Parts: sequence; structure tokens; C-alpha cells
Amino acid sequence: MAKHGKKYNEAVARYDNLKQNTSPEAVALVKSLATAKFDETVELAVRLGVDPRKADQMVRGTVALPSGTGTDVRIAVFATGDAATAAREAGADIVGAEDLIAQVEGGMLDFDVAISTPDLMPQVGKLGRALGPRGLMPNPKTGTVTTDVGKAVTDFKGGKVEYRTDRHGNVHVPIGKVSFEAPAIVANLRAVLEELDRAKPASAKGRYFRRVVLSSTMGPSIQIDPQRMLVVEDV
Repeated sequence: MAKHGKKYNEAVARYDNLKQNTSPEAVALVKSLATAKFDETVELAVRLGVDPRKADQMVRGTVALPSGTGTDVRIAVFATGDAATAAREAGADIVGAEDLIAQVEGGMLDFDVAISTPDLMPQVGKLGRALGPRGLMPNPKTGTVTTDVGKAVTDFKGGKVEYRTDRHGNVHVPIGKVSFEAPAIVANLRAVLEELDRAKPASAKGRYFRRVVLSSTMGPSIQIDPQRMLVVEDV
């Protein structure tokens, strides 16, 4: 079991870690219990009642955070010609084709999102060992394989994030920064939860939202009541 520091333990002592909170209550607690000297990321973790080993129960997609992420997202785009120009004009950090593929093969992974035009996917697909384990492989389901790379870059720069279940059925999504106003975090939180609800596989049986937890980078986990997580109330 990992050992926690004094500030973390003091934060844990200041709240009831068994209480099932509404979304606004959880956000207020996360903000009040964040003690790091840097602007911590607010992280949402959701345990879904799915079996990711079954292809029809893999939950994966993207969601636009209305309040943005508060993070400078570095984007790499595999494209040539007009598409490459559009990507650069939209603010992509790295743009290339065979040259970029060679860089990634050499170990360059200095980006958070990878986007590719369909015509380059046969070559990009060979980067599976490098991109796959880090969740960076472009995929049509997440809008990262597209002919309109300019729009994709704009969307991800503006607050669009990817989500996917891990092998245990958990989804982890960053939904902002502790410095955000509480209503902004709540808006992002609800956007993700509503998207996960919309993406529920038809084959999923039983309770879908098993556990919902919110935390900051260095702070303790705050439970959210799955039955009340979308309750509309003042923040």
C-alpha cells in the first residue's frame, strides 16, 4: 500500500470518505482539499458494469468539455499536402508524414493526441507498439482518423478529450483544473457522465455506473452517488 504525505492524511481527516455526494458537493470537496503548490488536475474515475474483453462492451469515444481542460494539449498530425497545411493553420504542434513516422519509431512521443488522414493509416498502423500502449493510436471512433484534420485539431485544442474503458471496466478522464470555478468543473463532469450514459452498450447487463469518484492530482478520492450524480442544484 502506498504511503501518503502529511497533507494528504490531513485532507482525508477533513471529510467523510464513505459519503455518497452529489456532483456539486464532490467538486466543492475536491477544491477545498487540494493542497499542492501547483494547479492540480481534477480527475474523474468511473467503474462501469461492462466486460471490456467483449468487443460489443468496449466503451470508447470522445466528449467535448464545455469549460475546456485547462491544459495545453500537444497534437501530432500525420498528413501531407493541403491536409498538412490545414493542420498547421489550426495549431497542430507537430505535422509530418514519413518523417514523423520515422521520429516516432525512434522514440519521439512528445504529444498528447495523434491525428491522421485515412491515406496514411497503413503506415501509421505500423506504430502500434509505440502508440498503442499509450492510447495514442489514431482511431476513427474517436475522430482522430479523419480527412478534416484542421477541425480535429481545433476540437482537441478546445477541450475535446478521449475516453475508453481499461481492462477492468474503468474510465479515467481529466475534467479541468482545481483553479477552475466550481460551476465550470461541474459542467465538465456532467458532460462526461452524460456521454458515458449515452455510450452504454446495449449488451451491458445490471447496474451500469458501479462507482464514480472524483479527485485532484494529489488529493483524496471523493465518492459521487451514481443515483444523484446528475442532480441539478446550485454549486
